[in-house]
Amino acid sequence: MPNLKPNDGRLYAPATERNREPILKVLDRVLPTPGTVLEIASGTGEHASFFAPKLAPRRWLPSDISAPMLKSITAWAKETKARYLLPAIELDVCNTPWSIETDKKRSIDAVVNINMIHIAPWTACEAMMAGAGRLLPEGGVLYMYGPFKRNGEHTAPSNVTFDHWLKEQTPDWGVRDLEAVEKAAKVHHLTLEE
Repeated sequence: MPNLKPNDGRLYAPATERNREPILKVLDRVLPTPGTVLEIASGTGEHASFFAPKLAPRRWLPSDISAPMLKSITAWAKETKARYLLPAIELDVCNTPWSIETDKKRSIDAVVNINMIHIAPWTACEAMMAGAGRLLPEGGVLYMYGPFKRNGEHTAPSNVTFDHWLKEQTPDWGVRDLEAVEKAAKVHHLTLEE
């Protein structure tokens, strides 16, 4: 657990420490260099503050829909002082066009989304695919991380329990079928590579 100071604004998500190293290895391999990476649904900001210095010279642009999360992202950025970590932007993937699309001074080379589509309605996944399809240049990368089903089957017993728990919280949440995600991506000219 990080050394959080009282009232410094940083929020903590335990899963971040568990998954950040494996995610970093993949991101370092698949993200274009240099370039600007838009992280959709940055949550607490822990991933952004961890990845930005390690993935330099790529620029990391965190975003979130939630004011408390944007505050936490800013607090983590202040603590990290990473040169390539850009100020967070408010972004609701379901509102079009995305604010970043109208910013002609900034181009996005990759989009990263970690652990969002299972805690959002399916329409958020579809909207993210549409936005990434509009925003990314040819050869751009959309990287997604989270639990998935394959061919309608859970890939781990713990995901069955997790999926039931998610649906109890909100019926349109849940572990998504990878094939459905891939189909939504194809509509917007995005293809699954791995």
